[in-house]
Amino acid sequence: MTARRWWGALVISWAALDVPQPVQAQTTTRSPARVARAVSRTASLTVASPNGALVVSVGIGEQLTWSITLRDRVILQPSRLGMTLGDGQALGVRPVVRSTRTRTVDQVLKPVVRVKRAEIRDHFTERRIDFAGSYSLIVRAYDDGVAYRFATTLPGEITVTGEDATLTWAGDHTVYFPEETSLLSHQERQYRKLKLSEIDAGRFSSLPAMVVLSDGVKAVVTEADLLDYPGMDLTSGDAPNTLKGLFPAYPKRVELVRDRDEKVLEREDWIARTRGTRDFPWRVVVVSERDEALLNTDIVYRLASATTMTETDWIKPGKVAWDWWNANNIYGVPFRAGVNTDTYKHYIDFAAENGIPYIILDEGWYPLGNLLAVAPAIDMESFSAYAKQKNVGLVMWVVWKTLDLQMGPALDRFEKWGVKGIKVDFMQREDQWMVNFYERVAKEAAKRHLLVDFHGAYKPTGLYRTYPHVVTSEGVLGLEQSKWSDLASPDNAVTFPFMRMLAGPVDYTPGAMLNATKADFKPVFSRPMSQGTRCQQLAMYVVFESPLQMLADSPSNYRREPESLAFLSAVPTVWDETKVLSAKVGEYIVTARRSGREWYVGALTNWTARDLEIELSWLGSGAFNADVYRDGPNADRAGVDYVREQRPVAANERLKISLAPGGGFVARIVPR
Repeated sequence: MTARRWWGALVISWAALDVPQPVQAQTTTRSPARVARAVSRTASLTVASPNGALVVSVGIGEQLTWSITLRDRVILQPSRLGMTLGDGQALGVRPVVRSTRTRTVDQVLKPVVRVKRAEIRDHFTERRIDFAGSYSLIVRAYDDGVAYRFATTLPGEITVTGEDATLTWAGDHTVYFPEETSLLSHQERQYRKLKLSEIDAGRFSSLPAMVVLSDGVKAVVTEADLLDYPGMDLTSGDAPNTLKGLFPAYPKRVELVRDRDEKVLEREDWIARTRGTRDFPWRVVVVSERDEALLNTDIVYRLASATTMTETDWIKPGKVAWDWWNANNIYGVPFRAGVNTDTYKHYIDFAAENGIPYIILDEGWYPLGNLLAVAPAIDMESFSAYAKQKNVGLVMWVVWKTLDLQMGPALDRFEKWGVKGIKVDFMQREDQWMVNFYERVAKEAAKRHLLVDFHGAYKPTGLYRTYPHVVTSEGVLGLEQSKWSDLASPDNAVTFPFMRMLAGPVDYTPGAMLNATKADFKPVFSRPMSQGTRCQQLAMYVVFESPLQMLADSPSNYRREPESLAFLSAVPTVWDETKVLSAKVGEYIVTARRSGREWYVGALTNWTARDLEIELSWLGSGAFNADVYRDGPNADRAGVDYVREQRPVAANERLKISLAPGGGFVARIVPR
């Protein structure tokens, strides 16, 4: 995978703001002469967050640097930032300040697709520093983070040969390091806990990654607004306690190994060729004193380019009945289950009966390598007509390379069939060519009113704001791993949300009905099970964010579990409000989300049983009924054991939650 440069966005997040405020803007400009005198005196320019707690200092010396403090506590020491162009120009080396402008913005964003909330407060202070050589550094400070990016105003096309993006920390801190072994990666990694000193030359990770400071403050590194530029990874720097950006060079020569695997045989000596006048990606570090704030931030969305789409009413989030994870293991039916018309009509019936708006046709529906053909056992004309009759939308799985080669004709055909979305898989790279492929798919899908799920993908960087029909993406160690490994564990379920989910929606694909304890779990490809309890699987639909959310198990298994199916049929996939009630990285998460007048509470724990107590004052006045699913008394021995109960709740009480090892809890709370 590629490591992107630090210019774009640095984000430090310690508190999330939810309160809408009126739009305000104030701009201050200083003359070049006054700026030059000021810089010569101070050798630094600062940007403070609206509440004054976070401060970014830009050092003006032989090399541009940036540093971050939180209430005078050093988060990041002065660290280099710069960019080298093909004509030899080195942005950030011996910088000469021409002018600087400061503005404050306080506005409310209303996302087309409500991942966390219906309204997002976008409140920041921004400083733009213009340098000789036709480039600028833009620095933003939010109360929940800071961000920076480079911008250039150069003629024609430019070549970027490298980017200097360093992070020099104040000590040998612990890093949650999603270590990669190759630039060919789905970014489905475990988070290795390493000391900075243990990350030696040659080791690198994808993003987001998290640094834990000595007092428990956490700094999550990611990027935003990645367009027409390679993505960034992290590797060891050339000084103690330093990480630096790693960026894949542009592919020069490739070889298609099979339908989905394109091997890069040779790379260029540059990382990007792009417009000379543009803004580059934000470099982002999210710093939090509270673990809960990492789950509540939407700073990547705020930093992304706003959508220019004017027609968005067709974008309909929802749940999807998925065929691949359960290997089409339908039983109790009068036909042979498999990749055939009868099986998929059965999926349609199941979806229609339970208010599920979509089904997916995953691998097998077309002969690999040719999206213009259909598997012989599927009559697409009658099948698509049946789906339309039942008001169930079709989502079609496609291999990225085949889509690349057949994009126009294939998408036109999908439109003719009435298809509602595509699941694009196995991209496995984030060089500039592949980043541009994502945007090309988004544009072409929009023309045909198709939702997009990027599977086999790099982490989100805000494309879901720029193109709101890009509703989810993978880039996570998800439930599919349980078909061949034990990596999709309860430990993983309470770790990745603090990093990967911070970046955007996550196609984890929950919903297993066969639930196993740690001792009983076995990976079985054709009849998979999950680790942890039934209630942990249900709670994932509240804790994890994905506007297009899969139901991974077989319709036959769901029909055997009508109580669980009742919850899965009701739970929304987008939300008006989110409150993270309690959380600790790697241990547990308790999240409350509101849709309309209904609240949902979900809780997950790792392999450690625990008792939690949460206050309910956020419910407000009135009387409420709770439909509760909790771990049963024997869930530590049989993961499928749970108890469903209805009970009244009120804002003046505290809700007690008992979680089994690998356990969960979920409640649907409605006004009486």
